[in-house]
Amino acid sequence: MEEDPGILEQKEENFERAILKESPKSMNASNLDDSATSRPGTSPIDHDNDSLRKASLSPLNPSPKLGEVHQPKAVNGSHIEYQSPSSFPTLSDTHPSPPKSPQLPANIDDDQGNEPATAKSFDRSTSPTSALRRNKGAAYRKVGEDGVCKMHKYSLYETATRYYVVGGDIMDRRFRILKIDRTAESGDLSIAEDDIVYTKKEMNQLLNAVDDGNRSSGGMKLKCSTWGILGFIRFTGAYYMLVITKRSQVAMIGGHYIYQVDGTELVSLTTPSSSRFRADRNAEEARFLGILNNLDLSRSFYFSYSYNITRSLQYNIVRERQALRDGLAHPAEPDFNAMFVWNDYLLEPAVETLKNTYDWCIPVVHGFIDQATLSIYGRTVYITVIARRSRFFAGARFLKRGANDLGYVANDVETEQIVSEMLTTSFHAPGPRLFANPNYTSYVQHRGSIPLYWTQDNTGVTPKPDIELNLVDPFYGAAALHFDNLFERYGAPIYVLNLVKARERTPRESKLLVEFTNAINYLNQFLPPEKKLIYKAWDMSRASKSRDQDVIGTLEAIAEEVMTKTGFFRNGDDLTDEPKLQNGVARTNCIDCLDRTNAAQFVIGKRALGHQLHALGVIDDTSIDYDTDAVNLFTHMYHDHGDTIAIQYGGSHLVNTMETYRKINQWTSHSRDMVESFKRYYNNSFLDGQRQEAYNLFLGNYIFAQGQPMLWDLATDYYLHHADPRAWSEKRRRNYIKWFTPAFLEQREMPPLVQPQGALAKKPSDFFDDYWLEYYRPLAVSSFQKIFSYKMNSTLRYIPSKSTQEYRYDLSPFRVRTGHDQEIPEKKKSRKGVKILEPQEEDSDDTSSIITTQDHHHHHHHAPAKRTSIQKWLQPQYNEKSPAYPHHHHHGIMKEPNPSPPTTTEPPKRQGITFIPSDKTLLTQWTLDQFVSNSLNPSITSTESAEYERYINHPLNLPLVLSNAPPPNPSLDFLGYVNSISPESVANLNSTEEDIADYADFLTVSENPLTVVEEDMPKKRYKAYRQWLRGKSLFKQQRVDPEYSQA
Repeated sequence: MEEDPGILEQKEENFERAILKESPKSMNASNLDDSATSRPGTSPIDHDNDSLRKASLSPLNPSPKLGEVHQPKAVNGSHIEYQSPSSFPTLSDTHPSPPKSPQLPANIDDDQGNEPATAKSFDRSTSPTSALRRNKGAAYRKVGEDGVCKMHKYSLYETATRYYVVGGDIMDRRFRILKIDRTAESGDLSIAEDDIVYTKKEMNQLLNAVDDGNRSSGGMKLKCSTWGILGFIRFTGAYYMLVITKRSQVAMIGGHYIYQVDGTELVSLTTPSSSRFRADRNAEEARFLGILNNLDLSRSFYFSYSYNITRSLQYNIVRERQALRDGLAHPAEPDFNAMFVWNDYLLEPAVETLKNTYDWCIPVVHGFIDQATLSIYGRTVYITVIARRSRFFAGARFLKRGANDLGYVANDVETEQIVSEMLTTSFHAPGPRLFANPNYTSYVQHRGSIPLYWTQDNTGVTPKPDIELNLVDPFYGAAALHFDNLFERYGAPIYVLNLVKARERTPRESKLLVEFTNAINYLNQFLPPEKKLIYKAWDMSRASKSRDQDVIGTLEAIAEEVMTKTGFFRNGDDLTDEPKLQNGVARTNCIDCLDRTNAAQFVIGKRALGHQLHALGVIDDTSIDYDTDAVNLFTHMYHDHGDTIAIQYGGSHLVNTMETYRKINQWTSHSRDMVESFKRYYNNSFLDGQRQEAYNLFLGNYIFAQGQPMLWDLATDYYLHHADPRAWSEKRRRNYIKWFTPAFLEQREMPPLVQPQGALAKKPSDFFDDYWLEYYRPLAVSSFQKIFSYKMNSTLRYIPSKSTQEYRYDLSPFRVRTGHDQEIPEKKKSRKGVKILEPQEEDSDDTSSIITTQDHHHHHHHAPAKRTSIQKWLQPQYNEKSPAYPHHHHHGIMKEPNPSPPTTTEPPKRQGITFIPSDKTLLTQWTLDQFVSNSLNPSITSTESAEYERYINHPLNLPLVLSNAPPPNPSLDFLGYVNSISPESVANLNSTEEDIADYADFLTVSENPLTVVEEDMPKKRYKAYRQWLRGKSLFKQQRVDPEYSQA
């Protein structure tokens, strides 16, 4: 596509004026005319105030046309020549083939594909240039035209009076420039945006000209290289610019990468001579900077250049398909969810000044993002967990409770799990059918504090302050606003799972239970019957401490009910697939929305994972068993998710994890729970105030104003998070009966698939979605070990490598495994280790120990430490004499079958076998394993066989005892025992009444002898049972449930 010659000549004139107009003669005049906007038909660089010398330019090479790959002339300083440009492939029914890769030089930097943490600056060349001539065929485009231009990295240059931000695309071919004035008045932000897209040579010449024009004042220097601009903020004086200096990849969705912010830098937009703006000269400014530094932006902040992570996958796909239906290549405007854009306040100055704000400034979300791979016999499934924390009513645990009068609740987090099979990378199906890939599914959950007016005062020393209901609203206005917002975001129905305590000695949480139940009942009066709030209150804490309640089983039943009510999202085409939309959401809460809530959300997410995998055709059922590799991987992801949310809100990791509620390994977690509880108490008491001030400053809840109190002088931040009471009289009162918006309750439907029409029908798929360049990086040299998709966590890491060498390990991630399936590293022998010799057996093939010493005459090495499960014992065993495995030896708990009877041959002498448990608890487990092994594989030794043969061959001619005469040849011990008993001692053997009563009670058998009633407890025979009720094990192990020791 070539431009009109008249328009091209006008652009050439603009470019010439951008370079040639800035001469020393025009410096004084141009200083009087400097603004953030440019005249029509000219570039904003025309208005630059720097003194520039006349510069001459060499002929410019034409830019590539749309759909062509612009071939660079050099890579890392090495000259490369190409035959012809190659075009991007379009999606079709066949497997897409990437563009032909050019032959790159041997000395190319291999780190290009490794996604470095810091951005590489613009590669400037300071070589002199010659005459200015423009090639008439150059594609010298403007922003907004086809194919132009998403920037992925930026370079910040500075002169004495200006900052220049140079942005480049991912291929390092097209560039744009932004000018920031450093001499603007205090409180003013002067930014000039150039909407012309330059080639690398053009940008290089432009920067050299600016550098030459500022030689007298020090020239132009590179200040830093960045990955994006977070926004602009000011306190008492001039503005600061916050930029991203380090990043790391954390996920990939549809070929679009998601990054975590690992480093930031705050750049002051002033000149060094502006001493009145310097922080060291202004104590208040320095204190504001110190407060902002309390917010660690390098933890749990995420962004993406091309994927809207502030919205769910369902929302993004539906919006893209709706735009295609309306005849648009892309949605008209960016639609970021302001609730989750944490730098929204910093973006406000940029929105007011820039024409293309989000080309330069990047929205970030706060929360948690993780991605892992599920490997199913070669099929690859990605599991992505995205948690988005709301910026409204955000804060620390005890400082932000309940809801504000705008309906926003504390600790509001939206959790989305995306499950996708990576047969194709993008959101498009072959054809191409745009945004109709059926291999993408998602499910969304919500957590948030109870939407009532309640607080907790943590000024005292108690770790659990009393809960106070500050305002009793008979119309429950805050709850009405909150649930109406949930209807807007997720639709209906809303499943409310309330996990607070119902019975307490001193009412705390139970007060909120009663009030929240009343609020739900009131609001449900006015909703349509099929759209009513589904309310489930369950005391999860009490159930977890009770032996007759199954916590996980109850949560599984609730999860299945939730999935039936809300459904989940699956993309696809109406003709060939069965697309689904999620209508409604599960809203889970406890008192903190941390420990119990995370466990409940995990179980719901696990059930949703089963439905998603079933929809993808991976499994034939909708449920997945615990202790499988898939669920273990999902458990670790949700555990990290819960830890991150807990640190952000409570200041410490989770105290109660899924292991706590499943009642496994509790004895090892007591010390950890105590440490985490103390950390949470310490952070809540001493550090939450500083963190809350940083939140208020960064989010714009507090804005400095002359004559108003300073942030650190405020006694409370209540009025920073609630509406101004003086404005209540001006607002229209909300209807107490029709508290909801009827449009939000309507069923959501997937827009039908529409192929692009008109001029869009001829466009390739990369015109609608630039995933190809971002994900495949055609001109970057890399290796599989450096690509993110190959480095992410996977179920393959749960497979013990030594077990796979035995040809008996089931690689399915849905196979139930015990803790003994996994290999354990060899530990150093402790000083108090117990060394136990196994009972000597004469079968040389019996390798029933856990750690064995093999025959040095055959192997000359020791077998590694490993554990074996019962499932593994039951798998087919291969005899070492088998021709298929001539050199394969099995060493496990299970004995090898002996082809010959043990009584006919004498086995060779057995080597000594040693068992060294890693701790004392393994001793009993080893004994139990021996018992199970012997039960499954009964065998006898030669000694036992000989004893049995002597028994059955013994003559049955023993005489009956008919006289008091001693037998012939009696034993001396027997004679001594008989002579020691006198007739008097035998006559005195009389039974007491107590003995007779005990004997009679022993003979009495109840109707149900297996039932132990309370009357049986004092009896001696139930001593072990009484100890078991107090928490002791029947196998003389450690206490299995220490929390019940006080029961």
